[in-house]
Amino acid sequence: QVQLIESGGGPVQAGGSLRLSCAVSGRSLGNFGMAWFRQAPGKERELVAAISWWNGGSTYYTDSVKGRFTISRDNANNTVSLQMRSLKPGDTAVYYCAAVRGFFSTTEDQYNYWGQGTQVTVSS
Repeated sequence: QVQLIESGGGPVQAGGSLRLSCAVSGRSLGNFGMAWFRQAPGKERELVAAISWWNGGSTYYTDSVKGRFTISRDNANNTVSLQMRSLKPGDTAVYYCAAVRGFFSTTEDQYNYWGQGTQVTVSS
């Protein structure tokens, strides 16, 4: 059974930084494309960033976070991270780590495994 556990969320002031981590257990991370999604109150869940299965592989970012967020992975330690900088109140959401079998995906329905989420709250 694959389990994903997020950490690193919390309150932060606008302009600040947070680093989210996702620990994967039950299967080698190298088998999966990985992503971070987020869901703000009253809104649909959206893809924030994705990274292909190999270290340093292809990445995708939604337009609103380009230049501010960085997704990375460490297959040896089975972790995926999301470095978030210059945070804005609009980044407030529950952030979810997700894994997809295979190379890479920007389609939410294709993701096979999900974490429970970690809350990020950005105050102005």
